[in-house]
Amino acid sequence: MDRTDVSLIALRRILRATELYGKELATAAGVTAAQFRALQIVGERGSATPKDIAARMGVSQATITTLVDKLVARNFVTRQRSERDRRQTNVTITPAGQATVDDAPDALQQRYVRKFEALEDWEQAQIIASLERVAAMLDAHEIDASPVLTTGDIKTSDKRH
Repeated sequence: MDRTDVSLIALRRILRATELYGKELATAAGVTAAQFRALQIVGERGSATPKDIAARMGVSQATITTLVDKLVARNFVTRQRSERDRRQTNVTITPAGQATVDDAPDALQQRYVRKFEALEDWEQAQIIASLERVAAMLDAHEIDASPVLTTGDIKTSDKRH
């Protein structure tokens, strides 16, 4: 097998791992990886603003609004007006949302983070450079992507879409 085939197989394995994790999470916890990450962020302190969630996930506030709508519909979070600033809304985790976070399988990105952070600095730099190069080869540098491993909808920053 030549190097091109080996590289494509490795890339497919990565994509397949995220797909399988997404299915495992959806089956076990009933949420997508992005919804789960939002729940984790809110659960860290019990509540967070949509702006804070968006900043932590590296996505737009419009994306978070849709995500939170789905979590509210499932009774995993509630929206509450801030008592300090009535113009601000806080997203607050419910007991059902916290139970989902507590009972979910180990997140794929958490496994990755643990193993990545255990690597030597030069290995981390090499992986980052290689992954950025692959993203550039796929013309993916314009794609809006958060540090959440998921296979869900991906939005581009290209205004034509």
